[in-house]
Amino acid sequence: MYHHSPNLVLGFHGCTKKVFKKILFHHEELEFSNNSYDWLGNGIYFWENSYDRAMDWAKGHCKDEEPAVIGTVLDLGFCLDLMDYASMQVLKNGYDLLKEESRIFNTELPVNRNIGKNTDLLIRELDCAVIERIHLYNHMVDGNDEYDSVRGAFIEGKPVYPGSGFRDRTHIQICVRNPNCIKGYFAPKIENENYSSV
Repeated sequence: MYHHSPNLVLGFHGCTKKVFKKILFHHEELEFSNNSYDWLGNGIYFWENSYDRAMDWAKGHCKDEEPAVIGTVLDLGFCLDLMDYASMQVLKNGYDLLKEESRIFNTELPVNRNIGKNTDLLIRELDCAVIERIHLYNHMVDGNDEYDSVRGAFIEGKPVYPGSGFRDRTHIQICVRNPNCIKGYFAPKIENENYSSV
């Protein structure tokens, strides 16, 4: 009943300047990410209200090309919001389905894992498989609405200060599965420092 998000959200997508121009000037569409480790499942990824985090990602992943950020106005539609308490039961049900299928077909469950000495679980193959199983279930069962988007908080990075429970790279991400959730693209502008922020 409460999974339809009534608000528009600003999202930011880190990319290369080449992709930026294709989307904004040639009206092409952003491509879906279909990696087995996409933590919110497959779709188009955005940082919610965080231009800086999107640019940080772009700088780290576009080493041979100029980094850029595309701004978007998003309507999350029917959203699997993983910051909502009720969604934890949906996740558990998806995991139980995946686990039972693994037992029936005698296959191993995927595993979430770290990269090198990083303690953040950056390779999220189990989480991706669970969310994709939820989407498949909703698609196969008549009467079930399919999720347009998935939203979650990713706790990442080093403690902000000694003993802190806050991490310096924590962010909210949105995975859009229904491209019609994207209501428009824009080129983020630089803040005018002669005026206060609003």
